[in-house]
Amino acid sequence: MTAVPDQRPAPARSAEVTQAAEADLRALFGQSTAVFASLAGPAHVLEAANPAFFATIGEDRARTGVPVAELVPELASQGFTELLDQVYRTGEAYTGRDARAVLGAGAHAREVYFDFTYEPRRDADGAVVGIRMLGVETTQVKQAQRLMAGQRAVLEQIARQAPLAEVLDGMARCIENLAPEEILVSVLLADPDGLHLRHGAAPSLPGFYNEAIDGIATGEGVGSCGTAAHRREPVIVTDIATDPFWTDFRELAGRAGLAACWSVPILARDGELLGTFAMYHRTPRVPQDTDLALIRVFAGTAALAIERHHIDQARAAAEARAKQAHEELAKAVRAEQHLRAHAEERAAAAAEIAAQMRTAAAAQAAMPHPEHCQLGGAPGCTAPAEIKIADSWGDSAWGCPAHVEEAIINVRSVFIASEELGGLAAYRNRA
Repeated sequence: MTAVPDQRPAPARSAEVTQAAEADLRALFGQSTAVFASLAGPAHVLEAANPAFFATIGEDRARTGVPVAELVPELASQGFTELLDQVYRTGEAYTGRDARAVLGAGAHAREVYFDFTYEPRRDADGAVVGIRMLGVETTQVKQAQRLMAGQRAVLEQIARQAPLAEVLDGMARCIENLAPEEILVSVLLADPDGLHLRHGAAPSLPGFYNEAIDGIATGEGVGSCGTAAHRREPVIVTDIATDPFWTDFRELAGRAGLAACWSVPILARDGELLGTFAMYHRTPRVPQDTDLALIRVFAGTAALAIERHHIDQARAAAEARAKQAHEELAKAVRAEQHLRAHAEERAAAAAEIAAQMRTAAAAQAAMPHPEHCQLGGAPGCTAPAEIKIADSWGDSAWGCPAHVEEAIINVRSVFIASEELGGLAAYRNRA
């Protein structure tokens, strides 16, 4: 499946993004709801309750005339039934603050927090005949407080330019601590070509699992993360054991003890793929709205951290290139200065030789010598012979200024002679 680029006008896309962000905030920070229930007798039979109570325990359990332990059996093992017994027995009210409860079971279990009061109900004679429960759900407030603290810590890491691996690891651990049940967070980073995903952070996943998925391709059906990266949209797999996206990774997930995986793409502001953000669960599980909102919030934070990292990398690379160019320029300047000094030395030496040649020519002008240059080699030279040169082996010859200079430069131990020595036969007869 190939993702189709969003060709809507920018204002329309911006409005949709804003609306989605507001929906996430409502899911995470929405208004709490007061609940009410009236229980009768020592069995705590539900006589009446308001809609908020049934919405909390689940609309599928919305009925009266049933003991609360039968209607919401999971509460018995969490101490709430014992508290009801205590209030009924003693006639003394009980108030709980931020009491944690897990409602539902299996894939649909969810964590809630309540401030609540159990008040005894009495008859005309003052005997306890039941219990009245009043409560206000504080789940969203508590989650909001924890979320803000966790996100603030991550943003502080980004602000002080902590290494990306440290930021992502801290973010993953923060989310794992925020979640009501055990989750394992993974962040994968996109290669520059957007075709593969690399390990970013996964502090609670087994090392062998992280190594196995490091470098997986992005594509349809490549697990939750590869598919989310390919589609540029969330992919929710509630049961890895049966989902076709996990066919190639099912055995690996089984060894790691993973049963569900929800993944969302991490996108830059311009839509570029930066990576994926995933939550793994040990049991099959359906995400709640708060779960998805939490994922989106931290996926945005991860995008900020990754983009900041890319900017820092680009700046460092540019600075390195500038430094290298400066060093190369300095090296070229030094080389040019060396060549110039060498050229000046050669020019000075040539000038000195020319001066010596002119002096020798003037001194030897009156001395008998051949009419033509003897240093022209086999081709010969018809220029007048003006200067006599010799070498340490006793050879000497007369030549024109040009060939004399060439001989002095190219033949070892050649010097300008002031008397007849015969010679330079090898140089004179060169091919």
